Amino acid sequence: MTEYYINASHKKNRINKEIYGHFSEHLGRCIYEGIYVGEHSDIPNVNGMRKDVVDALREIKVPVLRWPGGCFADEYHWMDGIGPKKQRKKMINTHWGGVIEDNSFGTHEYMELARQLGCETYINGNVGSGTVREMSEWIEYMTFGGVSPMADLRAQNGHPDPWKVDFFGVGNESWGCGGNMNPEYYANEYRRYQTYVRQYAVSDQEPSINNPELIRKIACGPNTDNIEWTETVLKTLFQHNMPAYHGLTDGLSLHYYTVPGSWEHKGSATDFDEKTYYTTLSKACYMDKLIRMHSGIMDKYDPEKKLGLIVDEWGTWYDVEPGTNPGFLYQQNTMRDAIVAGIHLNLFNQHSDRVKMTCIAQMVNVLQAVLLTDGDKLVRTPTYYVFDLFKAHQDATLVASHIETIPIGNEGDPVPNLSESASVDQDGRLQITITNLSCDTAYPIHTHLAGFKAGHVDAEILTGDIHAKNTFEQPDAVKKACFSDVTLTEDGLLFTIPACSVLHLTVEAPTAS
Repeated sequence: MTEYYINASHKKNRINKEIYGHFSEHLGRCIYEGIYVGEHSDIPNVNGMRKDVVDALREIKVPVLRWPGGCFADEYHWMDGIGPKKQRKKMINTHWGGVIEDNSFGTHEYMELARQLGCETYINGNVGSGTVREMSEWIEYMTFGGVSPMADLRAQNGHPDPWKVDFFGVGNESWGCGGNMNPEYYANEYRRYQTYVRQYAVSDQEPSINNPELIRKIACGPNTDNIEWTETVLKTLFQHNMPAYHGLTDGLSLHYYTVPGSWEHKGSATDFDEKTYYTTLSKACYMDKLIRMHSGIMDKYDPEKKLGLIVDEWGTWYDVEPGTNPGFLYQQNTMRDAIVAGIHLNLFNQHSDRVKMTCIAQMVNVLQAVLLTDGDKLVRTPTYYVFDLFKAHQDATLVASHIETIPIGNEGDPVPNLSESASVDQDGRLQITITNLSCDTAYPIHTHLAGFKAGHVDAEILTGDIHAKNTFEQPDAVKKACFSDVTLTEDGLLFTIPACSVLHLTVEAPTAS
């Protein structure tokens, strides 16, 4: 019997809804065909956005969407994507497939997508090949409500009122595709560029940590375990004894992909053995070490944890599906990916004192996508259902919890058999998510509840063989189901979690008689 302890009276910090964010780049069929088909498409759409895709994403309550990249962001010039579509400039997408980018999806279309999703906006600015003026004018175009050249241009293009930009990334992967900069150079460029991310929406220039109306600015953080980058950037941002969060920055990004093989031979998304399955999970669990490593450096400069660690690119990365454009990064999605998602989301919850936002890469048809499309067909992947199971944690309060685990998997590189997190939502219900990493073993679990009396439990589960997937021929082979085998005990709950599964339980207190 596995013992699991939850103390609902030991409340920690809020689990920001933005931890469940998504990423959409001009890459392959993510934007075009995946999200945007144009107003004249035979595929049902609202202002060019696929209705089936938007409806599916609204079901999982997408809280924030990052755009336009990714590496694409640092070759994107926003003025190419405004005005009449026939007059927009065409360009070569040099990073992703060498295809023509016609810029028919630009600022107005992104803002319309965010409106339809009901989500916050996270825009990545161009530092690599752009200018300070270009970035400054984009902010003015999007957010200034007065009389100015850019505000007038926005009105001429059909949107008189300003939009709300919630988050703005100053550069992307500046250590690599975003300019191949060293950390000192980037940090000083960041200080310069962010100065011109003007806060037009408010007159009171308080630190943005205290004023949610302000644009929250994100600095480019490290690639995986590059602690030198984190240390150097933060040291530069905190020079002159000025706290970086006093208008300078609100967060530092982190990118890490789960790659079971090498970057040259990443491995198949569907054809893998048990050893590779556990190798993949081990790589996913490395996220815990990365968060602790970079958080430790951030704690030196920001002990009050006002700066967020923003994991705005994460997920599995395999070899592309046979016969597809290698630059489009299209891959299938199995229960292995669902377990990887369950591991990550539980980790992000547990580290939500420092992790304030994350974005899975990517939303549709690219890497660990939650949706796949083919013409007018739509498939929800196993990863989609994990986000559906975890959405109850959004803006809930993390509570103290601990589960006994044993090492399983590959000899010399084991993983814990279980991962978990627990929170109390705004209605006072206890929300629990547990991931069983084992490919073949179920575990009986005795959940001990302190500070909470269980009166009723609703539960849902996603489970299946590690290779199980949804296809356009069988779109519902893997989907969530009701889980009723839960017994209430004097001090908590008893249940058995099946192998290779993600389980969500909502526990309510007894109703007054």
